Amino acid sequence: MRKLAVLMLVLSLLGCRVIGEDEPPPVPTALPTEVGTLAEARAQRLGRGVNLGNALEAPAEGEWGMVIEAPFFELISDAGFDTVRVPIRWSAHAETQPPYTVEPGFFERVDWVIDQSLAQDLNVVINMHHYDEIFVSPDEHAGRFVAIWEQIARRYRDRPDRVYFEPLNEPHDMLDAGKWNALLSRTVTALRQIDQAHTLIVGGGGWNSIAGLKTLAIPEGEMNVIATFHYYEPYLFTHQGAEWGGPEVGTLGLTWPGPPQEKVEPVPDAKKVEWVRTWFLRYNQNRGADNPASPEQIARAFDEALSWSHQRGIPLWLGEFGAYSTADMDSRARWTATVREVAEARGIPWAYWEFGAGFGVYDRTLGAWRVPLLDALMPAE
Repeated sequence: MRKLAVLMLVLSLLGCRVIGEDEPPPVPTALPTEVGTLAEARAQRLGRGVNLGNALEAPAEGEWGMVIEAPFFELISDAGFDTVRVPIRWSAHAETQPPYTVEPGFFERVDWVIDQSLAQDLNVVINMHHYDEIFVSPDEHAGRFVAIWEQIARRYRDRPDRVYFEPLNEPHDMLDAGKWNALLSRTVTALRQIDQAHTLIVGGGGWNSIAGLKTLAIPEGEMNVIATFHYYEPYLFTHQGAEWGGPEVGTLGLTWPGPPQEKVEPVPDAKKVEWVRTWFLRYNQNRGADNPASPEQIARAFDEALSWSHQRGIPLWLGEFGAYSTADMDSRARWTATVREVAEARGIPWAYWEFGAGFGVYDRTLGAWRVPLLDALMPAE
């Protein structure tokens, strides 16, 4: 798979089309300047990945029905993935008063996950996930945030460089762009006093959105860094029926791409939201690139991310993308394959959300891969 990532990058540098003729529109040239730097090499090494979601980022592992098991790592490696991203709710396992000590037993659990990953020749990205309090009161929690990362850096500074640090998942709400950039600068300064070797992966405000990249300020002089973004558009399709999503995503039966064969009527509560009403009007009737659920919309979004990368000379990583299980499998597979193709055509490595829960590519109950999704992510060469 690493050879494939390099091939995709070379093809994109040459301006070649590497997706099917009936798939998204022609692809622009990828990253012409920074190829060969340490950060770019570390980014490309990430290749194709999967998130071990709903486990260590739950309030307690198992509370959301997912416990990480040793066989998962061999399954992931054997399927051809290069990387696992491990969402972790460190804030649930650290003291609330200085020195904010992380529970030794929890550190040992993360140690085990890293050991299992490296033993299967997988890169491993550990992040700070669901630190919900910092999104409400960022000033109050900044010191604790930095102190937790100092402990993480000390514990893992001697690990191979195939371990990556992602300081925070999806900054949002009161942790706006300005506060996040200030906290990021403070955190990177503290980390680099402990560990200069490991690559950092950072996203912008606004839930790691592509638009958030434009607000991201990488601390001056920091070169060993990859920028990440997440992609779940169109959100009303990828999150239809999601229990945590609110009335906007309560409408089921959305297929991808649009328009649908038969118009989809949004549920009454969704009709109360203006942007949702407008979206459904376009989804039900617009054709081609004007439909908000079209391959062209994905390509345009990724071109925007790539343009930012061109300008800043910072490599990209698509850290999350996926469609929830309440969508029909054919649509999920088509959307997933298209996002993967668009990313790879632009030389952007990725990690699917996620392995074995609501978005899962693997059915833990049956002990088998969901073949349409796996084929969408790992097509026969």
